[in-house]
Amino acid sequence: MGVEVVTFGCRLNAFESEVIAREAERAGLVDTVVINSCAVTNEAVAQARQSIRRIKRERPGARIVVTGCAAQTQAQMFADMAEVDRVVGNDDKMRGEAWRAARAVFERAPAFGIGDSEKIAVADIMLVTEMAPHLLDGFKAGLPRVFVQVQNGCDHRCTFCIIPYGRGNSRSVPMGAAVDQVRALVARGHAEIVLTGVDLTSYGADLPGEPKLGQLTKQILRHVPELKRLRISSIDSIEVDRDLLDVISDDERLMPHLHLSLQSGDDLILKRMKRRHSRGDAIEFCAQVRRLRPDIALGADIIAGFPTETEEMFARSQDLVDECGLTFLHVFPYSKRPGTPAARMPQVAGDVIKQRAGRLRAAGEAALTRRLVSELGHQRSVLIESAVQGRTEHFIPVDISGETPGAVRKLTISGNDGARLTAVA
Repeated sequence: MGVEVVTFGCRLNAFESEVIAREAERAGLVDTVVINSCAVTNEAVAQARQSIRRIKRERPGARIVVTGCAAQTQAQMFADMAEVDRVVGNDDKMRGEAWRAARAVFERAPAFGIGDSEKIAVADIMLVTEMAPHLLDGFKAGLPRVFVQVQNGCDHRCTFCIIPYGRGNSRSVPMGAAVDQVRALVARGHAEIVLTGVDLTSYGADLPGEPKLGQLTKQILRHVPELKRLRISSIDSIEVDRDLLDVISDDERLMPHLHLSLQSGDDLILKRMKRRHSRGDAIEFCAQVRRLRPDIALGADIIAGFPTETEEMFARSQDLVDECGLTFLHVFPYSKRPGTPAARMPQVAGDVIKQRAGRLRAAGEAALTRRLVSELGHQRSVLIESAVQGRTEHFIPVDISGETPGAVRKLTISGNDGARLTAVA
C-alpha cells in the first residue's frame, strides 16, 4: 500500500490531510500511515494515541508518522511512543521536502530502529510568517464541496486555547492566489467552495494593504462568476467587516449559513476567556445578519464548564441558543490544556462539566428540531452530496435518492425525520 492519512479535528485538518497525502505519495513513501492530530482537547490527543496503538497492532509492518497540532505542541510525547517512527511539524507537513526527508530516514534505518534524534522533525511554528497556497489537484473532479485554505494560525491568545502554539501566528494567502485556486477548482466541476482557516476573520492583516475577509469574498464572487456556491467556515463575529455584511445581504451565491465562535454567553466568563466580544455584541450581531438575510442559519461553538463558571453563568450561555436564534450548536466540554492560563484557574468539577454539556446539547437538538419543522413547504437549493444526501443553502442535510452527486437541485421540503429534511422535486 501507499500512504493512508487518519484525520482528527477540524475542517482545516481535513483539507490539509489531502495535501499531506499528495506530498507523501509524491515523496515515494509506501506502507505509511500518517496521523494528522488535533490538540483542541485532551480527548482529541487521547484518541490519536489510541489510533496509533490500534494501527500498529493491525498493521505491524507499517511506518507511523504523527503530525498536526498535537504533534507540534507535544512532539516528545509522541516520539516516546514505540509505535511512532517520525513526528513532523505542523507547518512542514504541507511541504514535500518533509516527506522526502522522512523517506530517507526510513530507508537508512533498520525496521523500527530509528534513533531519537531522527524521530522528531518539528521546527518553531512561531517563526513561520508566510503561507503558501496549496491547490489540490488531488480533489476528485466533480466532488460537490471542496475547501480552500486562505488563512492559518492565530494572533489572539484566548486563555483556554492551545491552538496558536500548534498553528503559529496568523498568516494569509494573497487574494490573487486565493481567487486563482477557486477558479481552478470551479473549472474542475466543484459546485461549492468553502473558505477555511484557523481564525478566518483575521484574514489579510499580514498582507499588503490589509484586505479583509469581506473584500476577499467580493473578489472571488466578482472574478469567478461561474461559481455556484461560496461558503465560509467558522468566524469571529467581532471581526466581521462591512464588505462581508454587504455580501451576506446582496449576493445569493454566498450561502446563508454562518458558524460563530461565541464560546460563552456570560460577560465575566468571556473576559476570563480573553474573548473580545460581549454577550450583547453576540446578540446584536445575530440580529444584524438576520435583518440582512432573514432566512440565515446560525451555528456556534460554546464551551461548557469553563473555570469559575457558576450555574447562573452557564444559564446565560444556554439562553444564547434562543436569544441568538441558533440552529446548530457545537458544544465543547471544557478541557484543561497544560500551559494555558485557564488551566491555572479554579476548575469546575468534571461531573458538572459533563452535565452542563449535556444540557447545552439538548438545547441545540431542540433548536435544530424547530428549524427542521419550519422548513416544511419551502423550496430550497440542494447541493447533492451523494446518492442518499444533499444539503440546503443553510447546510441542513436532506434525505434524497436518485440524484446525481455534484448537481444543485431546487427541491420542496416535504418533512423531516428528526435529523434530516425530506424533499420532493
